Amino acid sequence: MSKPVAKPPTIHDGCPQPRPEWVPDAAGAGFTTWVMQGVRTAGVEATPANPRPRRKTLEIEDYVRGVIARDLTILGRAITLVESNASRHRAKAQQVLQELLPQTGRAKRIGITGIPGAGKSTFIEALGCNLTQQGHRVAVLAIDPSSTRTGGSILADKVRMEKLGRDPNAFIRPSPAGGSLGGVARKTREAIMMCEAAGYDVIIVETVGVGQSEVTVRSMVDCFIVLMIAGAGDEMQGIKKGIIEMADMLVINKADGDNRVRCMVTLAEMKRVLPYLNSSSAGWKTPALLASAREGSGIAEIWRVAGQFFKTLEATGELGSRRREQAVEWMHALIEESLRKQFYEREDVRSRLPQIEHRVSEGQLPPLAAALDLIRGEAVTAS
Repeated sequence: MSKPVAKPPTIHDGCPQPRPEWVPDAAGAGFTTWVMQGVRTAGVEATPANPRPRRKTLEIEDYVRGVIARDLTILGRAITLVESNASRHRAKAQQVLQELLPQTGRAKRIGITGIPGAGKSTFIEALGCNLTQQGHRVAVLAIDPSSTRTGGSILADKVRMEKLGRDPNAFIRPSPAGGSLGGVARKTREAIMMCEAAGYDVIIVETVGVGQSEVTVRSMVDCFIVLMIAGAGDEMQGIKKGIIEMADMLVINKADGDNRVRCMVTLAEMKRVLPYLNSSSAGWKTPALLASAREGSGIAEIWRVAGQFFKTLEATGELGSRRREQAVEWMHALIEESLRKQFYEREDVRSRLPQIEHRVSEGQLPPLAAALDLIRGEAVTAS
């Protein structure tokens, strides 16, 4: 029979150990990062565990030197820093990015999206391995879906890309979507900059899947590739949602075995449709291509066409223009995020919000009236 070990003096809300430094300041008791005491058998003296040495706290210069030197451990910690929601990390992360800014902007940024089951991870691994064999250094920022109930994420992309993960010229960073729009983690843009500063010349961003909001990834990459599969009913759905019109390249994946004939039929259909759609980039006509990520067929052709895409956009000036527009759009998104955070941290909003939510849920108050009153800081009148 075992009994709990006596707890040492509490530090946080009755929990025996402090939280890791990356935990958000306002995290409640439901944020599962407490370190709990174990149990020991009665009558048996527990062997004191050797405390794990704390990692060295990195200063701004350490991050900058480590990222530029392509130290993967420090690169991973730098990305963790920019992904952190803790207010004490934000200023530090921005200072690191400011120092690294001259080293960024030289990579080809590629976004890859597609419905679940389109084979995105397999396709990225095949493409990444093809690129590293050509001497490229590839960074993959794989966004995994987060649970809407627990906030948890499996982060299995690195496991699925086992071969690419062992490649010394590749870096794979799985991140939870965290409920952010388009399945793209909130700090993915800054992670792209970190990888560019570390010398990766091809950055691949994998999104959760295709949906109305999935086009958010389009605002942070140069080339947007949409993966499709035959017989999934997503051909016309993709057109209806406008996904196809935002694609710079359309790839019919899984064109192998008995499925190859169906993929060729889908390819022909898309080639008939594409000329009638608006082009995503000035001077570029979106092509439809066939590939089998499992067999590796079509991958080299896809990269050859991607090379033509970048040459075309560089010649027309569209590539530089797109990046400038993306930077401004990014700034506005950060402003909106900051204002939203400041609003919900206001004391008057925090004190009145539960009551107003109750009245809205009970149909006693129109949602718009409640929102406007909260924004103005006025008392909500009875309906």
